[in-house]
Amino acid sequence: MKDEMKTKMSRMIGKITFGFKKHNPEILIVAGVIGVVTSAVLACKATTKVSEILDDAAEDVDKVHRVLNDETKSQEYSEEDARKDLTLIYIKTGFRFVTLYAPSVLLGVVSLTSIVASNRILKKRNVALAAAYATVDESFKKYRQRLIERYGEATDKELKYGLKAATFEETVTDKDGNQTKATTTVQVADEPNDFARFFAHGYSEAWERNEDYNLMFLRSEQSYANDKLISRGYLFLNEVYERLGYKPTKAGQIVGWIYNPENNPEGDNYVDFGITDLYRKSDSDDGYEETILLNFNVDGPILDKVEANAR
Repeated sequence: MKDEMKTKMSRMIGKITFGFKKHNPEILIVAGVIGVVTSAVLACKATTKVSEILDDAAEDVDKVHRVLNDETKSQEYSEEDARKDLTLIYIKTGFRFVTLYAPSVLLGVVSLTSIVASNRILKKRNVALAAAYATVDESFKKYRQRLIERYGEATDKELKYGLKAATFEETVTDKDGNQTKATTTVQVADEPNDFARFFAHGYSEAWERNEDYNLMFLRSEQSYANDKLISRGYLFLNEVYERLGYKPTKAGQIVGWIYNPENNPEGDNYVDFGITDLYRKSDSDDGYEETILLNFNVDGPILDKVEANAR
């Protein structure tokens, strides 16, 4: 029983410790912000006592000058004595100021240190996350390359986007007004994963009912993305997502494109939305409707490449 209690207690302490470590950045940033605000409040309160310290110092200095200017005490109190007393008064006044503002200053320093420490922890975690993601991305690319070499690009595309053939009947009207039933076979895509997106109603806020307008919009945005990539040297996927009416993602903060034709052999050095006309299951019925699949040709994680590209 005692061993079981010890085990449970050890697990509980372990969970608490892990939770504290996991949320260290949030705890530090919250503590830092609260500390900065409290430090400002303490400084304001301390300022209300400044006039009292200055009045006391002025009174002491005035006493020294009165004694120094008193001819009856010229033999007992010299200018050298006055200088010593004034020095002591100034030291005393300075010490009172230090004591007055010390709590707010110390609290402010600790609070700022807490915020900086939070930023360092987040930075280390982001670097580790980017490194881990780069490893996974590289392994996945090698896997896809082996798949393409054995089964071809068509099979790779089918598996990646869950493409499958679907057959449905539609009514066709000829020029004479005669209607006939025709069977149509199309490629239907599953819900896109990875970085791909459907450009359709309910998926993008920029989508319009006019298909020609949608294609014109996508091509113009693709051109804009390439211009930005070339002018700046890098582009994150989230920047493209936001302009196309998609919500940003965590992965979109890491992956993107690098423009460096001389030293970026792994990347394409251009942005391609991979605009593809497909079908997807209709939201209103059991049928299928035309849609646009966007398959972005991202280079992968670029956080570490951005700094290297800037050198």
